[in-house]
Amino acid sequence: MSSKNEPLANVDAAWLSMDDPTNLMMITGVMTFKNLLNMDHLMAIINHRWLKFERFKQRVSHPRLPGGTPYWEVDPNFDLRAHIRRVALPEPGDQNALQELVSDLMSTPLDPSKPLWQMHIVENFEGGSAIINRIHHCIADGMALMYVLFSLTDMTPDAPWPEEATTVIKKQKRESSNAGGGPIGSLFKQGVSIARTTRSVTGKLVQESWTTVNHPSRATGFAQTGAEYSKAAARLALYSVDPATPFKGKLGVSKKGAWSRPLPLKDVKRIKAATSTTVNDVLVAAMSGAVRRYMLEKGVDPVDFRAVIPVNMRKPEEMEQMGNKFGLVFLSLPISFADPIERLAEVNKRMTALKNSAEAGVALGILNAMGLSPSEIQSIILKTFAMKATTVLTNVPGPPVPLFLAGSEIEDIMFWVPQSGRLGMGISIFSYAGKVYMGVATDNGLVSDPDRIVDHFYTEFDLLLIRLNLREPATTKTDRVVNKSTQVDDLTVINGIGPKVADILYKEGITNYDQLAEFEVTALEALLATAGDQYQRMDATSWPVQARYLASIRN
Repeated sequence: MSSKNEPLANVDAAWLSMDDPTNLMMITGVMTFKNLLNMDHLMAIINHRWLKFERFKQRVSHPRLPGGTPYWEVDPNFDLRAHIRRVALPEPGDQNALQELVSDLMSTPLDPSKPLWQMHIVENFEGGSAIINRIHHCIADGMALMYVLFSLTDMTPDAPWPEEATTVIKKQKRESSNAGGGPIGSLFKQGVSIARTTRSVTGKLVQESWTTVNHPSRATGFAQTGAEYSKAAARLALYSVDPATPFKGKLGVSKKGAWSRPLPLKDVKRIKAATSTTVNDVLVAAMSGAVRRYMLEKGVDPVDFRAVIPVNMRKPEEMEQMGNKFGLVFLSLPISFADPIERLAEVNKRMTALKNSAEAGVALGILNAMGLSPSEIQSIILKTFAMKATTVLTNVPGPPVPLFLAGSEIEDIMFWVPQSGRLGMGISIFSYAGKVYMGVATDNGLVSDPDRIVDHFYTEFDLLLIRLNLREPATTKTDRVVNKSTQVDDLTVINGIGPKVADILYKEGITNYDQLAEFEVTALEALLATAGDQYQRMDATSWPVQARYLASIRN
């Protein structure tokens, strides 16, 4: 390991300087597992694979003289125990409890005297476990961290332990069966293989999302072309101030995080094929509709506002490098469009206009300038970003196949990027193993219930399927109950259904996910209204969608 100090790159320094107690520049990720993790196995992987990346042993130090560039140096007191914490969720140990823990950690800064990352190993989550990982954005961007994730995982549950965790005998056996590179070589070959598989299988998804993901040199070229750069810079400067909404305002320390249960990626692709749009268009349109519903719910006029969208500018051979290599574009979300089909068409129109834009290169130049500017100038630039946008929106295609960590299959994955420019909301879309997730992170003082936006996301996605005749509308209760399976499912797994509501549904003959999936929302609301005043204000909009997914993975 090199002991030489290394100056932070300009863009990395920009992310470090943007850190603020009310807007921490951390990437926060969650992985869930159906069973308890083997801690010995996990620690062996962290020691052997995670710490293979030198950056995770380095802290940020600042020069004694003002105005100097911060630099990376190996932490002389590095102790892995300071970065790995074991916690247990309070009962009932469900997703709501996990979301509360994630929200607390989103609001808690990393220790600046140590390497800027931390993992919480969470037990008692729905009978299994979870990992919450926090990494400062100055270490790396989302695409680089995806590569790090690949390096931690295996393709099968019975993959051998890392070499350093074995006995001498096991080590000798493994060396004889892994000639030509050893376990480390095999590990990174596997990591590259997974990355290549991901690019191959989800190539169209990535390409549809952003041309620059597959052709980053094109975006970089824009940044180097004076005429295009000047036009894009002028366009950014002339953007009007984003309108006032519940998502803009003075930020506080407390943050809230929420995420959806997964939707089948195949359904997203069906909508895409029926509308000649892209996977990214479909998800952004459903998300825009969810925000629209939330605004109407709060009595606010649904108006269009801009999202800042990161654009990958890495070349394939740069995927394993730490640091930040991405640009930013501004997308005006068509929230004012009430019709879901018209909204999807408008998203496609606006996305198409951005794909050949030089804006990503311009924003990369701005970030480079921020890394070199005094704090006063950085503050001005931050305010400019905050004035011209309302949210940060990311859409990252993850691995198309299930991955295993420490012998356990990763069930679900979600992440949130920081809201650069002191914005009040971040929206993340992530695909993994044929499933799609949507997560929302908000400032608690502005939006204390981001789970409502997640619920509305289910509704908007379902509406697209119905409007395009890709799924027949739900039948009546009588039609549903007749000739259905007698199987009994745990309905409390569905977000929003507690034991008392589940009992009400059971008494009405709704005993499994299939039955609930076909139940009309209006009929559900009528049923709840007859059960008592305390149930009249419950929102059952997303229950059939959640039930449909749970039925699909059970079958």
